Amino acid sequence: MPEVIVTPRAERDIEEAIDFLELPANSWVRIVRSLRVLETFPSAGRRLEGRWSPSRFITGPWPWMILLYRYDEVSDQVLVVAMHDARSQSSALSS
Repeated sequence: MPEVIVTPRAERDIEEAIDFLELPANSWVRIVRSLRVLETFPSAGRRLEGRWSPSRFITGPWPWMILLYRYDEVSDQVLVVAMHDARSQSSALSS
């Protein structure tokens, strides 16, 4: 079973969103619940192209929250590399 690791950058992105958007106190519990699918299906998310390749993403507990990750088959680790607000023009999903 792959190990899911939240990188410092992703943790910072999430903490900033929690503070700025005044998300609920149990936000991390919800986010971890969203990431659990990657323990069984590490390639579950849609592959991103261009600047964000070879990352994939899944949606977090809110439809606007996207969690970018990379799966390293050799180490069997899923690295959550960033969190983006899909509503932002600078998100990995903007055109």
